[in-house]
Amino acid sequence: MSLEKLTEGVRAKVADGGIEESVKFDLGETGIIYLQGSKVSNEDQEADCTIKMSAEDLDDLLSGDLNPTAAFMGGKMQVEGDMSVAMKLGSIV
Repeated sequence: MSLEKLTEGVRAKVADGGIEESVKFDLGETGIIYLQGSKVSNEDQEADCTIKMSAEDLDDLLSGDLNPTAAFMGGKMQVEGDMSVAMKLGSIV
């Protein structure tokens, strides 16, 4: 899955409004997806919460094939920063 397609997937999820806090998805060598509210970019900015995961796992998360809690508990997702922000993402992914 390309960074562009993943970015569009995140953008579609937050089109009707995201969360106020900022979140950065760190996809390793694939790149960065930064979101705040309904704004989504590939800029590497400081964020309230950083979620590290593979591009494949993010694709599965966006498509509904991977449960966010299961991803975290199974080690497929690491959260740095404000954990309450990560919890809010459950309402949009």
